[in-house]
Amino acid sequence: MSLFGKNIKKIRSVKSLSQQAFADIFDLKRGTLGAYEEGRSEPKIETIIKIANYFSITIDAILTKELTVNQLFKFRGELEGNHDMVIKKKFTEIPCITFEDHNNYIKLASNTNFINDLTPITLPINSDKKLRAFVVNNLEMSSENNGLFPKDIVIGEWTSKNDYEKITRPDVFLILTKEALLLKRIFASNNEFILRADHAGIDESILPYSEIIELWHIKYVFHNRVPDIKNSQVLNKLAFLENEFKKLKDSL
Repeated sequence: MSLFGKNIKKIRSVKSLSQQAFADIFDLKRGTLGAYEEGRSEPKIETIIKIANYFSITIDAILTKELTVNQLFKFRGELEGNHDMVIKKKFTEIPCITFEDHNNYIKLASNTNFINDLTPITLPINSDKKLRAFVVNNLEMSSENNGLFPKDIVIGEWTSKNDYEKITRPDVFLILTKEALLLKRIFASNNEFILRADHAGIDESILPYSEIIELWHIKYVFHNRVPDIKNSQVLNKLAFLENEFKKLKDSL
């Protein structure tokens, strides 16, 4: 006895079809289909071919192999038409500044067509903020085996000039000026930022607010490796404490 009856019963279950609905598709009587499923009778070869072709299942498979639910989901035919089985969500598309776009971005950041042509990355981020992605291209924000390394991707939220004074934590920002695109940790100080790298040996610099064209507060990081999260958190806390000490010193 073949496995035809057991397989078509499983197909009906996957498709949520009644015996009558399934029988109507193939011009069968409900009682005849029930007999197939219960193994009381075998179908004609024409019926086997019709059902196998409809669901793109080989005749050998439908007769001799007990089909699994996972296999049935892979078959074409009417199974593909059941779009209710898949719930599609629209993720956020973010323009990404790649290695190749770095220099052009400095010149064309205000050009809408250029921004629209940047390589987009799609991520499950729910944010109504203006976002920009950036592929890290140097070791300036690395510290030993921690921090940001080339090929890591950071995503920043737009920071308006009106909010510069509200920046109190020494977080990492992507900064665009007329001459450079920088990824630095910033410290606010009287209408200017002190820019620092996490990598030892790189001198800090001063950047007046007036020279900043774009400022993106890094909110998300996608590492090209598995980072040491614990040590990264320690470094961030040390940077915060250093900033607090500096503010205290300036106030004395």
